[in-house]
Amino acid sequence: MAELTTTKLNAESHLLLDQPLLRMPYELSRRNFKNAQRYLERETSTLLTSLSSTSKVATKASGETHENTLESLDAMISKMQGLKRKLEGLHEEEGKIHRHSKARLAHLQDLFEVQSLVDVKYDEWSRIRLSRLLVDYLLREGYSDAAAHLAQEKGIEDLVDVDAFVACHKIERSLREGRRTGEALNWCKENGQGLKKGGSNLEFQLRLQQYIEMVRQGHEAGAEGKGQGGGEQKLIEARQHAKKFLSGSGDFELLGRAAGLLAYRPWDMVEPYASLYSPDRWIYLAHLFLTTHHTLYSLPPRPLLHIALSAGLSALKTPSCHSAYTSSSANASSSTTTVCPICSTELNALARNVPYAHHTKSIVENDPVVLPNGRIYGRERLTGYNEKVGTEKGWVRDPVGGVNGERFREIEVRKVFIS
Repeated sequence: MAELTTTKLNAESHLLLDQPLLRMPYELSRRNFKNAQRYLERETSTLLTSLSSTSKVATKASGETHENTLESLDAMISKMQGLKRKLEGLHEEEGKIHRHSKARLAHLQDLFEVQSLVDVKYDEWSRIRLSRLLVDYLLREGYSDAAAHLAQEKGIEDLVDVDAFVACHKIERSLREGRRTGEALNWCKENGQGLKKGGSNLEFQLRLQQYIEMVRQGHEAGAEGKGQGGGEQKLIEARQHAKKFLSGSGDFELLGRAAGLLAYRPWDMVEPYASLYSPDRWIYLAHLFLTTHHTLYSLPPRPLLHIALSAGLSALKTPSCHSAYTSSSANASSSTTTVCPICSTELNALARNVPYAHHTKSIVENDPVVLPNGRIYGRERLTGYNEKVGTEKGWVRDPVGGVNGERFREIEVRKVFIS
């Protein structure tokens, strides 16, 4: 009974880590439904308006009127056929999302049905999970082709969101490298309700960037001597754009700086306006889009592989792992070796910010003593080590750091009493 309870708790822990596995299809399905609803509402309104006007024209008995009526009906039929194609595409997407959801539920159910962690079925499930975490990591790092090949090779296409990440990074690259806002604004339009509910300012920042680029073009055109037909017209368009899209923001400080761009040119290098003109804003927008995208779809900001590694690293981490004397190389005279994953060069940086292992029971050596630097050792082990390395009489050397470790006078070593 206790073993079964432990298994259930382990399954619940996996569910906490694997929450995006279920949330992503849900969010995609919700967006798909909203798109279908928007298409229907828009086309229905257009169709009813066309039918009303056509019925009025059809009451007039003339050959020309009949031809206009037929043309209007053909146009309505063409629009409805276009709507049908859009809805068929959304229906196929919905079927794909349902297939993914069913496969992921079955994947988690397999874990819940494992009766013991030593069961071979748990090893098989863990390998699938590891492959999924590796695909997630590759997708987040931009290696979409490698991620797709790995998912196909392992047969886990339904357990990963390759298409969603590919679309996400396409928009991110359009901001970072292409310096275009169109794709990101279209994405904001499709997910407007979720962004508004979450209080995101992504769309405002994109509109602000459009305004900045208009002002930049206006100043550059004016400097080239294009006069009223060039620079001034761009500045007028920028003011109209700001009035339409930026006036509703409550960030009056940022709006004031944006207004100041009309007076300061990109090459004036006057703060805070130079920061708004800076190309680094495109990197900021790309990062903001990724953060907003992951928040909307309940994806953690860090790769799932890092989260899983951090949990294991925390269980192994001790204060000595990030000591100033820690070295990942095997050293006979050092207490730190490559056996410790935390001290390895590959995982040391990742483990630096994770908490130390929590132990409910303390294991203390016999006759413990504390050095002036705060490290505690058993007196017998400390004495034996110093005899081995040949420490001078009356001195004690800290085992951490090997033969070059800190050295203290023997009278400075104090006995420790555990309370």
